[in-house]
Amino acid sequence: MTDRKLATVVMAAGLGTRMRSETPKHLHPLLGKRLVDWVFDTARALGPEPLVVVTSPETKDALAGDWLTVAVQTEPRGTADAVAAARGVLGGFQGDLLVLSGDSPLLTPELLQGLVATQRESRAAATVLTFEPARPLPYGRVVRDGEGNVRAIVEERDATEQERAIRELNSSTYVFDAAELWGALDGLKPDNAQGELYLTDTVRALVDAGKSVATYKSDDPEAPVGINTRVELAEAAGVLRDRINERHMLAGATIVDPRATWIDPQVELEPDAVVHPFTVLRGATRVRRGAEVGPHVVAIDAEIGERALVGPFCYLRPGTVLEAGAKAGTFVELKNSRIGEGTKVPHLSYIGDAEIGAETNIGAGAITVNYPHVPGRPKGRTEIGRNVRTGVHNAFVAPIEIGDDAWIAVGTVVTDDVPPGSLAGFAPRQVTKEGYVYDKHGRSADD
Repeated sequence: MTDRKLATVVMAAGLGTRMRSETPKHLHPLLGKRLVDWVFDTARALGPEPLVVVTSPETKDALAGDWLTVAVQTEPRGTADAVAAARGVLGGFQGDLLVLSGDSPLLTPELLQGLVATQRESRAAATVLTFEPARPLPYGRVVRDGEGNVRAIVEERDATEQERAIRELNSSTYVFDAAELWGALDGLKPDNAQGELYLTDTVRALVDAGKSVATYKSDDPEAPVGINTRVELAEAAGVLRDRINERHMLAGATIVDPRATWIDPQVELEPDAVVHPFTVLRGATRVRRGAEVGPHVVAIDAEIGERALVGPFCYLRPGTVLEAGAKAGTFVELKNSRIGEGTKVPHLSYIGDAEIGAETNIGAGAITVNYPHVPGRPKGRTEIGRNVRTGVHNAFVAPIEIGDDAWIAVGTVVTDDVPPGSLAGFAPRQVTKEGYVYDKHGRSADD
């Protein structure tokens, strides 16, 4: 039965009132993605066709995508109604239908592959992903008969005291034989405490019709847990952080303190890269072999070259490229700039929209003044050549070009291009007026 087709439905229509947020639950950010994107990416690893997301009218535009088919649940009438909304866009689909909750970011492709394999091997009408957490959770209980066969799934608020004592819980993740599911959905009624159409009731309906329902138990009791509050969102972020960091360390990167290091899933760390504590690497950041980053560094969509040094207390904004052996030091902010091989921006500087050649040293307190003085003009670029030595407290008013081997004097505001090999600057020299304070204000009482 391995040639059976597979489609996926992701239920993401709920607004998540327990999040206490104007942002719908499924759109909350979670370690570099939206909450629902973690579910999408896990589902896509199985290659379903199509992949359907069920949205509310409020979120349909936010969840649209070229690889997604969108179905709208016009009213929040329960999980079974959400799947019924997907039925229209699935047309006459025949095969295995994987149904996921859009708030389950800890699911893995391996777990779902095991679930689908069990469904196909058992030839059941449905297979339910179950789990036994170590902590109490308000999830539906998997009720079995005396021979261990699934009899029903009972939601906690509808369960008896005896049923609430059951430890095996429903994860709200299923694989259905599509034809069997449609028939079960047609007979459902909202006879429950919520007055909704429960997808769990299809299990009882299938069993009552003489169909078999299989289960596949998660070996990780936390993977199937869904997100309903910001507390749970933070807990899930911690789990995902640990998975990502472990993957990098097993591949050869050093993360000195994994619990104090947050790395987005798209980030690349080459072997022998070192990441120190309290560092956040986001977006498509890449850290090459032998580079050291941190402590206290934030890098977003940046490229950090081999043997480059970044930090402590450094901010690399999008478009930053540090070439091999370059340095961005303490209290340095870089944006949309390329820092050449061996070049140092050691401390207390802002470099934006700039190109700096190799083996240049940027003195402390350097600022590229790239914001246009005339409204409507694009930001200017600063070009600094190779082997340049800038002074302390230089400002470079863009657009401007500093030639190779040039020197810039201390405290200079550079407004004109500087030819190669030149020395530019010479701010007004110090003037000392002896006795000025005493003459104006008299001596202090201590004198």
